[in-house]
Amino acid sequence: MNRESLAKRIGETAILHGEFTLRSGRTSTWYIDKYLFTTQPDILSALGTLFAEKIPSGTTLLAGAELGGIPLVTTASMASGLPCVFIRNQKKEYGTSKQLEGKLKSTDQVVIVEDVATTGGQVLEAAESIQELGATIMAIIAVIDRGEGAKENIEASGFVFESLFTTKDLGIEETIV
Repeated sequence: MNRESLAKRIGETAILHGEFTLRSGRTSTWYIDKYLFTTQPDILSALGTLFAEKIPSGTTLLAGAELGGIPLVTTASMASGLPCVFIRNQKKEYGTSKQLEGKLKSTDQVVIVEDVATTGGQVLEAAESIQELGATIMAIIAVIDRGEGAKENIEASGFVFESLFTTKDLGIEETIV
């Protein structure tokens, strides 16, 4: 699937219209339901290929935050051949009591894979968790940048940010309320 048909497929599959409250607290007349596109095998496979093309040279590990980033980092791992880790929203209180599942070394050069970036708040929390364990963040790559400050906030925090698509690529031109 080429990039244009993938954007169209994501748009047809996951864009909802109505009134929605975003994680940032703002309201929008449209919403991208990431679970509607991250549960489709053809879309996941194509996204894995696009992520693999964007991963900077020298990257040793991929990371994705629960819940939306897990299928994305898995497909990116499969397409790139790089191992991955899963980042929990909170450290678990049982078993190994970890916030990060998988193997992360302090020498790792990590790319974080994100689903939909609005303000970048959640992915910045994930980046902080990885840095606290001594690894380096090479880049943060989102499927979709909503164009509402994520790029600016992530870059202001010192990270490289890229997105596979913008909302305009998906045919959305409406603004947030």
